[in-house]
Amino acid sequence: MGEQLLQLGQQAREAANQLRILSADTRSEGIRAMARKVRDSVAEIVTANEEDMGAATQNLDRLMLNEARVFAIADALDEVAALPDPVGAEMSRWQRPNGLDIARVRTPIGVIGMIYESRPNVTADAAAICIRSGNAVILRSGSDALNSSLAIHRALQAGLAEAGLPIHAVQLVDTPDRAAVSALLGGLNGSVDLVIPRGGKGLVQRVQDDAKVPVLSHLEGVCHTYVHKAADPEKAVSIVRNAKMRRVGICGATECLLIDVDIAPSLLPGIAAALEGCELRGDDRARAIVGMNSATEEDWGKEYLAPILAIRVVDGLEQAIDHIATYGTAHTEAIITEDAATAETFLNEVDSAIVIWNASTQFADGGEFGFGAEIGIATGKMHARGPVGPEQLTSFHYLVRGDGQVRP
Repeated sequence: MGEQLLQLGQQAREAANQLRILSADTRSEGIRAMARKVRDSVAEIVTANEEDMGAATQNLDRLMLNEARVFAIADALDEVAALPDPVGAEMSRWQRPNGLDIARVRTPIGVIGMIYESRPNVTADAAAICIRSGNAVILRSGSDALNSSLAIHRALQAGLAEAGLPIHAVQLVDTPDRAAVSALLGGLNGSVDLVIPRGGKGLVQRVQDDAKVPVLSHLEGVCHTYVHKAADPEKAVSIVRNAKMRRVGICGATECLLIDVDIAPSLLPGIAAALEGCELRGDDRARAIVGMNSATEEDWGKEYLAPILAIRVVDGLEQAIDHIATYGTAHTEAIITEDAATAETFLNEVDSAIVIWNASTQFADGGEFGFGAEIGIATGKMHARGPVGPEQLTSFHYLVRGDGQVRP
């Protein structure tokens, strides 16, 4: 397997060298061709997914594909194809007193290693975003989604071939052997420039600990919604219900509700009623208002990915911000309030990748940000933060134009 992976890395590097000099239109056509082949392969993809679902015992919503979801994958590819191309974009330009003309220009990173769990749609999203940004990608799907990912990958490579792009620009490790992850984290003899993990805490921690190449991390989504005392009650009920229950298994789902003590007695019962089918775990003050299970210390920093919500009654904005700083994962937090000054304080003081005023945390998604798709929400502070789309998968270099200048 080692030699096979090294060859895969070499092929990806060669493909990356070709991609970076192809025109934006050529790469756009490649992504559109991938979308067409995904639509043509819907039956094969759904059948492969049924095999994965039959063996799965958890993360079923994340794993499941039906015809509608496969067509949504193809639609996301078309959206990425229509995005402005970041490669070659001039970020800034200036002239020095000696006449040198200096431009900072976006350039592909090179070869991206993508390690992910449970979500077969990431196979397509990552491929499209990498092609859009001029990068080759080596995909390593979780074993639970491997059949689905392989079926999607076959469609993607067929699209690349049809459009005349190098098919090795999108590679998929076709074995569930964990040794493949170690090889990828080792950089495949210098072929891999960046690794992106997308999955649970254990996966991300392993990647951070073992990688010998740079890592763009996507940590847990312990997301909070804070209902301030000046919240509009109808907005609060609607937003909290959506933030928790629209899809409970995604990283942007709210896992903890914070509500001001001034408004909790009148509003918390209505919020609880709207969360039908959701287990509530509250602190003593929340339980005194609505019957629910008792929250433990572990609940405050827990990513449930299930219909379970932790609820804490807080004394105000300062305590809410302190709770988020203590238990959050710097992913996505929201405030519901009609007080603009309080909202601006929350937006500026909460140090998370995405901070929202009067909207659901489930908008934490590259598609909703206009990126077409994403390959994770970066929760670190270096290079990229928030939804990772094509622009976030570029670096830059400097183009310096002179007219005979020499340095004294």
